[in-house]
Amino acid sequence: MAGAALSDDEIARRIEASFGKQAFMTTLGARLSHVAVGEVEIELPIMPHVTQQHGFVHAGAVASIADSACGYAALTLMPAGAGVLTAEFKINLLAPAAGERLLAKGRVVKAGRTLTLAMAEVFAIKDGVSKLCAMMTATCMTMAGRDGVSD
Repeated sequence: MAGAALSDDEIARRIEASFGKQAFMTTLGARLSHVAVGEVEIELPIMPHVTQQHGFVHAGAVASIADSACGYAALTLMPAGAGVLTAEFKINLLAPAAGERLLAKGRVVKAGRTLTLAMAEVFAIKDGVSKLCAMMTATCMTMAGRDGVSD
């Protein structure tokens, strides 16, 4: 794996810097909660601005944090100076996303030089109890010389 040359601290700083440039994650209120080689977790407090007409978190918000968790998990294994771009994803919405917060746990399934397969599970958390509400698989593309972010 080409990204092995980076230290754990460098990987965490790289992901945090890139995530900080994602205005949409800021708009949603999402934040990084865990970064490790091949793994990223993103939390989303459930607030009225991310809900749909029935009071559940909108599927678009669920998909957005799952997509970012997959992409950033993939980026942890990519070479320094590379960026990541999602080429495709599939999401299964398994239960209404309701509670106090969502937690998207992304991890790499198989890393390649150009394409990386990642998956995310999204949990709705209420009163300390986690309920799986969505699963995503994503194909992420390595973008040489993009420094972790897209222009």
